[in-house]
Amino acid sequence: MLYAVEMEQLTREIRACRLCAARFARTATAHQPRPVVWLSKAAPILIIGQAPGARVHESGRPFTDPSGDRLRDWLGVDQETFFDRRKFAILPMAFCFPGYSSKGADLPPPPICAQTWQAQALAQHESRRLTLLVGGYAQKWHLKTANVTNTVAAWRDHWPTVTPLPHPSWRNTAWLKKNPWFAAELLPALRARVHKILKE
Repeated sequence: MLYAVEMEQLTREIRACRLCAARFARTATAHQPRPVVWLSKAAPILIIGQAPGARVHESGRPFTDPSGDRLRDWLGVDQETFFDRRKFAILPMAFCFPGYSSKGADLPPPPICAQTWQAQALAQHESRRLTLLVGGYAQKWHLKTANVTNTVAAWRDHWPTVTPLPHPSWRNTAWLKKNPWFAAELLPALRARVHKILKE
């Protein structure tokens, strides 16, 4: 019960966070903070991603965009399973949409978000049996690696408790074509691992 109270309190604190209000006001989108929180102490699978995009900022639900569709395909799960917090929890490197630059480019996750919340949130996910590190920001923070291709190619080094993945953005379609081993070797093993955990 104490852990449940701690998780509820942490969730409330994150949702109330306005640390980046001034930063977001200076972006091309000039938006207000809207932390998207999808934590769960019970979930055996934890996804550590990058940050919400514009669509997720609007919906208030993580991965409600084409990246989410691709990620669910990679995992071999449907939306109902993916959004079941008894099965999946999602901990991004930044809980809010970072906004766009003046040139329309995605801004990176503000480091202050991970510095403030990452350790606290991670400590609440003691039930996790598989952690997915999605994209370079998550991999750099948790594995101290800088090159996504090399990190994902070395996925067996962290198996079976941690799996690094490229970001599922459609902008990475060229990367997927250039690295066919990802779909041929990593994804079948990952889907089998996910399905095994969800059945236990």
